[in-house]
Amino acid sequence: MSGDGARNTVRVTRGGPVLVSGPVDIELPDGARVQSDRFMVAVCACGRSKTYPLCDTSHRKKRRRTN
Repeated sequence: MSGDGARNTVRVTRGGPVLVSGPVDIELPDGARVQSDRFMVAVCACGRSKTYPLCDTSHRKKRRRTN
């Protein structure tokens, strides 16, 4: 968090990513850091993302089209 008293918004979505108002620095358990300057950042909550800790929508189920 920044020391200027500003608050970031974090939105938890069921079955999806955690949305954080950016820019953000994400610290991983091993101490590595990932930065994003986007205004809204999707952080992976399912662990399936190939771009972890950022969400790549891997949590979405594939749907078959029925005609």
